[in-house]
Amino acid sequence: MFLTIKDAVNTYKNGCKAKCEMSAGLTLGKSFFAGMMIGLGAAGSSVAAHNISNVGLARLVASVVFPVGLMMVILMGAELFTGDCLLSIGLPEKDISPVQFFRTLGLVYLGNFFGGLVLSALVVMSGQLNYSNGLLGAYTIKVALGKVAISPMQALSSGILCNVLVCAAVMMAICSKDVTGKLLVSFFVIMLFVTSGFEHCVANMYYITAGIMAKANPSYASVAMESYGISLEQLASLNIKNMIVNNLIPVTIGNILGGSCLVGLPFYYLNRSKSQVKVVKEEKESNELHSNYTPGIAR
Repeated sequence: MFLTIKDAVNTYKNGCKAKCEMSAGLTLGKSFFAGMMIGLGAAGSSVAAHNISNVGLARLVASVVFPVGLMMVILMGAELFTGDCLLSIGLPEKDISPVQFFRTLGLVYLGNFFGGLVLSALVVMSGQLNYSNGLLGAYTIKVALGKVAISPMQALSSGILCNVLVCAAVMMAICSKDVTGKLLVSFFVIMLFVTSGFEHCVANMYYITAGIMAKANPSYASVAMESYGISLEQLASLNIKNMIVNNLIPVTIGNILGGSCLVGLPFYYLNRSKSQVKVVKEEKESNELHSNYTPGIAR
């Protein structure tokens, strides 16, 4: 048994107000754990792929592990920035205001970032990056360097494509009424996004911060230079400024555009009921009437 996409959109729409009216503390707490969960999926995918030289095969292997992060987010009720871009569904009928939309996304983004940052520190301290004589640490540096080196347009476009798939996975999970169905649709759609190599801002919060921390270890840096031909100049470019400017900003904008403008709003307009169309039309006519009304002079 499953919901139609029309029912799924309506279900999400009905929950937009409650999601935006959560307290700041609750939103930050739920988003912190989502950041850690996505980071765990990213960390596990790096372990699986770090010693595979074929890029396509490495991405395919990584894509089998990474989706576990989103599975945890969906089933544990955590708040993920990319999925919450679907809150745009609540804007046309004013279930939520633009201020609530951006406030919620801002809080979730902040919580996701701290979750990814804490997870990065824990992974580095755990010694996990020592795998394969430090090659995992070197691979972590390489992945992070690749993300801060892409052009703004590449980052923006890749971010759009990524969140079209992530939000599609969220909507498909809502369509499913059982846990097995939710996990299966999450797995295959996210597998596609990871194999394709698209950019996910929350995953990058882990990948890049872990790379910056790994770079600080001379052993990992040395292996990265020997194994991947990374230069000192390239290592120097792996820093917080380039993480934010070169990657997080354009990728985040792309994720918002992909999730809100290419999935959320179109799916609302394509699946709204006749009664919803009537309400929006009447509201529009009322607004036009008020905007065209000129008060008369009192006599």
